[in-house]
Parts: sequence; C-alpha cells; structure tokens
Amino acid sequence: MAIGCAGVIFALYLSTLGLNAWMIGVAVSLGLAGCALGTALVIWITDRLGRRATLMWLSLGMALGGAALALTTSRPLILLSVLLGMVNGMGRDRGAGLTIEQAMLPQTTTAASRTSAFAWYNLVIDAGHAAGALLGGLPAWLRAHAQLTPLASYQASWWVYSGLCLGVAGLARWLSPAVEWQERTSTRQPLTLASKPVIMRFAALSGLDSLGGGFLTTAFLSYWFFRRFGVDEAVLGPLFFFVRILNGLSHLGAAWLARRIGLVRTMVWTHLPSSLLLLTVPIAPNVFVAMLLFVIRESLVEMDVPPRQSYLVAIAPVEERIRAAGLTNLTRSSAWAVAPLLGGSLAQSVSLSAPLLLGAGIKIVYDLLLYRAFRHVKPPEERELIPKPLGG
Repeated sequence: MAIGCAGVIFALYLSTLGLNAWMIGVAVSLGLAGCALGTALVIWITDRLGRRATLMWLSLGMALGGAALALTTSRPLILLSVLLGMVNGMGRDRGAGLTIEQAMLPQTTTAASRTSAFAWYNLVIDAGHAAGALLGGLPAWLRAHAQLTPLASYQASWWVYSGLCLGVAGLARWLSPAVEWQERTSTRQPLTLASKPVIMRFAALSGLDSLGGGFLTTAFLSYWFFRRFGVDEAVLGPLFFFVRILNGLSHLGAAWLARRIGLVRTMVWTHLPSSLLLLTVPIAPNVFVAMLLFVIRESLVEMDVPPRQSYLVAIAPVEERIRAAGLTNLTRSSAWAVAPLLGGSLAQSVSLSAPLLLGAGIKIVYDLLLYRAFRHVKPPEERELIPKPLGG
C-alpha cells in the first residue's frame, strides 16, 4: 500500500519542487538503486540476522526515508533520503523484502500448490498496491478540502507513507517462527556448480526484463499522463487503483493457466502481448483511448509474476533459495535503477513517449530470449507429468 501510494505521488511531488524530467529520472533511479543495495544486503545478512528481523529493519529504513521526504525540501537531502530509504517509484513491490518472502513462501505449501500460493501472495500485494494508488489521490483531496498548499499536501502524504512502513515493521516482528529456514548461520549458502549456470542465466534475462520495466515506472507513467493530457492525482489515483485490481486478479488466472500449459509458456505468452499493447499507448488520440489501452495492457502484464517466482524457487535447491532469489532480484533491482535515469534523459531531450517505446521493445526481446533459453528446463512438478517412452 505504501509503495503503491509512492508510485503515484513521487514524480508529481518532485515536479512540484521544480525538478525537470531528467532530475525526476535521477531521483527514481536513486530510489531503485537503494532497493538494489538493500537486496544485496539481504543476501549477506538474512541467514545471520533471521528473516523476520531483516524484514523489520528494512521496513524501518523505508519509514525513515518517507519521514525525511516530509521534512526537507533540499534537493541533495531528498536524493540522499530516496537512496537510503529505498523509495520505490515503480508503484509495485520490488524491494529487498521480496527476496526473503520468495524464500519463505515455498515452505508453506507443496510443489503442486506452489504456483497457486505465489498467485494468492501476489493478489494480496496488488490489493495493497490498488489501495495505495487510491491513497495517491490524497494530495489532491487535501488541497481541495483542507486548503493545503501543493507542497504541504505532498508532505502530509509522505507522513502517511512512513506510518504504513512502520506498520509493516510491526507485522514482520510477529510473523511465525515457521518462516525461518534453519538455525541462524554466520555463513551464506552459495550456489552449487549444478544450479549456478541455470540461476545466473535466469537472473541475466530477468535483468533485461527489468531494464525494460524501469522505463515504465508508475512514477513516470503518472508524469506521462500528467504532461501529455493534464490529468492529476484525482484521476491517476483511481486509474492505478483499477489497474492494480486487474493485476491482482490476473495472478489467479496465471496459476490456472500454468497448470495447463506450464510455467515458462505462461510467462511468455501473457507477457509478450502486454508489451505489444504498450506500443500503442503513445499514439492514442485522446486520454480515454490511452487509458483504455493502458488498462488492457495492465490486465496481462503481471500474469508472468507468480509463474516466474514459482519457477525460480522450483529450479533452485531448497537451501539455495535465498541466494537464488537474492541474485535474481539484485539483478532486477540494478536494472530498474539504471533505466529511469536514461528514461528521464530521453523524455527531456528526445520525446516524452520515448521511454515507453524503448521499454516495450526491450521487454519483447526478453520474452523471446526467455522462451528460447528455458522452454526445455522443467520444474519438478512438470517433469513428473511428461509421459515416459514405451519400454522406458
């Protein structure tokens, strides 16, 4: 919910402070770089500190970042706060905590039900994203009903963001001990020679996907709709609320589809059409058509997430899951951090829509490469379904 809210208001808040598209891209990149650094830290400390404690400290760091944005208008301090507070302009939860949660969740279910568990997990997350996107309309409401200045309305919203992050820290503290993998250890679990090539190749392709996604953050999309059609949080909040609901429902469809055609096919055959649809948004003749095309795209774009998360933990040995998820998410976070900086420069110097077109093109290339590389690498539950040859 906090991240969904931040995605809507982040770029508009920075625009209120007088930052141009390039500087907004820098700020979004720094926030995602903070997420990448947090992910790298998680890989090293989780086995020593414990999963619940690590989640709690990550949430406290996010809360401090939101409080800093509410207290200062100094550009250098804002950029530092965004980095250290892991302020996520994606509008979707792609932070360091995701690595820990991906390792915890398979312990609660069987291999056959793992993808469905990830689907429900992502449904709950996207329900929070949806509520947060609706909360992103808070600055507009405060300006209209509380007569706050634009700056004060955003500062009040950052305090709400910070309070939500504190709530997460409290919830992490009270998670069941069952989410811990084993006794805390001072050494991290490395990848074995058997799994390392597969995990590294999967991580590299995931990084390519995230590079494309980094051009398409909620912060930039909000800014794009604002600059192209003049719509503000009063419209953007409900818009992203609706698409996050669609994102969440699509996860259940992904689990159903994966049981029938497999995890890799589900990832590719749902993700590729969404990228093709995105190419049509910049040429829409009016705001209604642009939003309609965007909504249709969003109904497909997240269907690859539960299969991808389930696939990764399925092909990694149990004791290597933190490491495998951490490396993959670190690659993704690093790519996300680079793209907004490039996207802001392109939007400023080439065309406002250039990041959308480039991001969609990169994602199309990713889908084709992923299918080529992994279509024959089956998770255990799918290998069991392959008929044996006669006499074998």
